[in-house]
Amino acid sequence: MASHPLLPLPDEDSSGSSATIAAEAIESSAQKGGSMAQRRFQRGTVFLRGKNPVWVGRYLEDVILPGSPNPVRVRKSVVLGTKREYPTKRLAQRRMEVILARINDYSYRPGRVATVEQFAERWMAQVVSKLKSSTAHGYAAHLKNQIVPLLGKLRLDQLGVENQQVFVTQIAGKVSRTTTKNILATLSSMLGTAKNWGYACETVHLNRLVFPERGVRQRRTGFSPSQAAQIIATAQGQYRVMFALAAMTGLRVGEILGLQTSDFDFERRIFHVRRSVWRGKLQTPKSTSSESSLPLPDALAAIVHEYIATIRPGFLFLNNRGSLFIAENVVRQQLVPILRALGIPIIPRQTSFHAFRHLHTSMLLAAGAPASVAQAQLRHADPRVTLGIYGHVIGDEQRQAVEKVAAILVPTCPKQKPVGEWIQ
Repeated sequence: MASHPLLPLPDEDSSGSSATIAAEAIESSAQKGGSMAQRRFQRGTVFLRGKNPVWVGRYLEDVILPGSPNPVRVRKSVVLGTKREYPTKRLAQRRMEVILARINDYSYRPGRVATVEQFAERWMAQVVSKLKSSTAHGYAAHLKNQIVPLLGKLRLDQLGVENQQVFVTQIAGKVSRTTTKNILATLSSMLGTAKNWGYACETVHLNRLVFPERGVRQRRTGFSPSQAAQIIATAQGQYRVMFALAAMTGLRVGEILGLQTSDFDFERRIFHVRRSVWRGKLQTPKSTSSESSLPLPDALAAIVHEYIATIRPGFLFLNNRGSLFIAENVVRQQLVPILRALGIPIIPRQTSFHAFRHLHTSMLLAAGAPASVAQAQLRHADPRVTLGIYGHVIGDEQRQAVEKVAAILVPTCPKQKPVGEWIQ
């Protein structure tokens, strides 16, 4: 893992760094035969710092450092707030009392200390390894590419709001705002585990951090109904069935690749989503709400029934080696050539199975389906996800209302023939 200079620490001052203070504490403890001075009630020290004054609190805390059997006492600092938030020192001291309540409590026990890099290895081995492959892959990528290179040498107890903000500023220019928040979600999950395990650390609070301004959002696009119909008509064999399932049901690609013949009930015209495939590996669906039974339309039932009659019972889709598909390979080897042959634009990072999911949702909403129906079909826990991300169609009611307003303002404007508008 890459080395790097430490980020500016909020508890460094002219008297030395935190590491120096910790070392002095260890030496002091050793001189006393490894025994700690009796813990006493603390009020801490509060003072102003900086050109734009902020109140800083300083206090002592017992921690257990790696390789040390006995706790040592270290001096720590915390930013309490700005002068505007706490106009007087007395108000800042009251805030300090809240922070020290944990340490002054009779049940307080010294916290364990480790660097971010050290704990990340333990977290990956003990926690992340037990998660779904797709989730573990995302966590591992964030740790390898951003968290460990930039924060690895810091101790967990040094990763307060100030260093979290420095981290956000460092990665914000390299990745998108959404990716930045996803990386912080990984860091937050790791720190939450560390706190539960008794390590001295502070969790991530997004409301305390400042993010770059949101840029112009590029809306993801979907195929038009005519394009999807052409794709299904052009595809052959199992790929025709894949694309038909994607367009007619809005399933995620992993859910499609995980379907088995036993999941289809042709008599009741339903099918069941029970599993998913990620990079050729079987796993559970995205969430518990993703596991559901969905209606099987007649046109799709005919396509699937005809195909199942030609294969053995088991998984619907297997590659030439008899293994589960990798979605990216299907897109590259099958979908992209069909799009080129049909003259359908290929948009980098958006030409995927997900375009069928966008199409299906838009067609549901255009057909007048309530948001609750679209939500149930896509199996979202929150209907705002359905409408906010996948609603690409301008409904008839919205268009008619706008047309009435325009007709009042410009009554002589000739009327145009109504057309369905698909935003792409």
